[in-house]
Amino acid sequence: MTPASQPVTDPLSLAALDTERHVGSAGWDQPPRLFALVPTAELLTREPQLASGLTVSDQIAGALTAIEQEDLPETDSIESLLGQIAWPDTVVGCAIVVERLVVPPEAERDLPSDHDAAVAELSGHPDRRDVRLLAAVTRDGSSICLLRQREHDSDDRVATGSDIAPGLVQALRATLTD
Repeated sequence: MTPASQPVTDPLSLAALDTERHVGSAGWDQPPRLFALVPTAELLTREPQLASGLTVSDQIAGALTAIEQEDLPETDSIESLLGQIAWPDTVVGCAIVVERLVVPPEAERDLPSDHDAAVAELSGHPDRRDVRLLAAVTRDGSSICLLRQREHDSDDRVATGSDIAPGLVQALRATLTD
């Protein structure tokens, strides 16, 4: 339910929520995870045995199914990883889940120039927050972002919005263009 207690019914939001909960079930401290979003109806045409595992949200018109892309290469830059990705036409959207360390802006002043030392300093900051961010986009331009904080790790405390991570949304959209 959204804050206004309205049920979520659009396919992209439903797929994003399901994907975020799936990733969340594995706990924290995970590497980035990338998902192709495909029309559920088309997937069932190719893989009819999957029909027994459908949920109610999988049966709405335009439903999307997330398919994890395993064995992603390790990278220091999500943007450079996404810059190497191109999807076939059967993929109508994609989603990525990343964990981030968030600190107040003043904590980023006067950091050591050494990357590892800077990360260590930020990791020890008393106001640091661990978050899990999911960004999802479709070829028609739709997008959604979900944000879960480790300290408020509950399905009913996940923030949603289209502008939570504009750079990540833009990088995902680029993977869907020719």
